[in-house]
Amino acid sequence: MVVETLTHGQVLARFGHALSDPIRARLLLALREGPGYPAELAELVGTSRQNLSNHLACLRGCGLVVAVPEGRRTRYELTDRRLAHALGDLLGLVLTVDPASCAAADDKDCC
Repeated sequence: MVVETLTHGQVLARFGHALSDPIRARLLLALREGPGYPAELAELVGTSRQNLSNHLACLRGCGLVVAVPEGRRTRYELTDRRLAHALGDLLGLVLTVDPASCAAADDKDCC
């Protein structure tokens, strides 16, 4: 197994990429509450098992989620419980949004 050490900027970029998709964000919030299995996670976030599998692969690639084999099943959980705390901190933020700052927001999918 190859282990790669990332810089702070790389870690934040991976976290940002994971949160940039609504399904992955909901998945991380679900796993924040505790480990889960694909069937229940797919139902919880409202997506197909195939789509869920793709998102879980992305989150594993980002280093945020780990797959734990349990016999014939696989349990998914956050790689570090501190991620649950970080997600909670992010949920507590209050953002001030200025729609005029990005005139192309509807077309360019910016904030």
